[in-house]
Amino acid sequence: MATFAYVGRTRSGAVKKGELSAKTRDEAVDQLRKQSVVVTSLDEKKGGAGGFNLSFGSGLTDKDLVVFTRQFGTMINAGLPLVQCLEILSTQSENKVLRETIGEVKTQVEAGSTFSDALRRHPKVFDDLYVNLVHAGEVGGLLDTILTRLAKYIEKAMKLKGQIKSAMIYPSAILGVAAVVITVLMIWVIPIFAKMFNELSGGKMGLPGPTQFVIDVSNVFTSYWYVMLGSIGAVVFSIKKYYATAQGRMTIDKLLLKTPVFGDLIRKASVAKFTRTLGTLLGSGVPLLDGLTICAKTAGNKVIEEALINARGSIAGGKTIADPLAASGIFPKMVTHMIAVGESTGALDAMLGKIADFYEDEVDQAVASLTSLLEPVMMVFLGIVIGFIVIAMYLPIFKMSEAIG
Repeated sequence: MATFAYVGRTRSGAVKKGELSAKTRDEAVDQLRKQSVVVTSLDEKKGGAGGFNLSFGSGLTDKDLVVFTRQFGTMINAGLPLVQCLEILSTQSENKVLRETIGEVKTQVEAGSTFSDALRRHPKVFDDLYVNLVHAGEVGGLLDTILTRLAKYIEKAMKLKGQIKSAMIYPSAILGVAAVVITVLMIWVIPIFAKMFNELSGGKMGLPGPTQFVIDVSNVFTSYWYVMLGSIGAVVFSIKKYYATAQGRMTIDKLLLKTPVFGDLIRKASVAKFTRTLGTLLGSGVPLLDGLTICAKTAGNKVIEEALINARGSIAGGKTIADPLAASGIFPKMVTHMIAVGESTGALDAMLGKIADFYEDEVDQAVASLTSLLEPVMMVFLGIVIGFIVIAMYLPIFKMSEAIG
């Protein structure tokens, strides 16, 4: 999808400016024509230098989307017309991106588009899951119920995402503090000690091994800091470029799933997300094959994505969903057995919801355990590193004191 900036005139002659997403220029013109806008200028927005897209996201948070979805469902349930609901929400939304998007959706609905089709034209705000659930609600005449269910799903996903972030924040913060402290010591503090030792001994006193090692490391920091920064930047850039490829994503995601402690947490979070998403889709009337396609796109892990795509192919060939998931070796046996029971009893969506509830609690407990485990480990690591540097700097002082004595 490309983004086009347009200028046009409405039937009343008023000038209208804005942006819209479309695959081609002709599709963009067609969208504006359906909105009764005569195009006078249409330009495709390019990325940054070298053709890279420097977009930093839509500026829309999950919380904004939850508030919009809940308010919209309440208004629909109260009997307000669809266009009137969109009009009200477009004026009172606090988020600028959402406010403008709802305004464009309202215009497209007034031009004859269905609500789900209008949402589909804004993929940066409304993903496939959101659009398909809304479409199911439109077809089944249960839009208010679907929107309430969708808001609950987004809240659950927010909670799960917050749990994963909280598990990563503490070790990242400790490592960041350690890196800053060590850098300050190596660049500013250690050179002062080295100069002092050199002046006191007149360059003749041999330094203890640990002290010489620390001073050598400090010299590397002070003399080649730009090389170190460049190397770190090159490594990060290379990893990101490699991860952007299909093979890179598969390799790195496999390694992440095999990582001690963190791998188990990632697996549990992925299972919780998959079962919650598929259960919500099936409970809203979305077909199983379409639901698996959406789950694969939103899996967040290439290994899980491939397993779901393979499962979809097997189901299309007449197999049950539990068999290919069990054969992948990624999903725990309890999950595949419960899914098999849900299939046989005809209550797969309810069973998936129970699995999601269980694994969300498991993620919560895993995060708590991980935090309690990492806290002493990180503190011991930081203490050993800082303690070694301090002792190394005092060894020559002890040696000189003995010589004077």
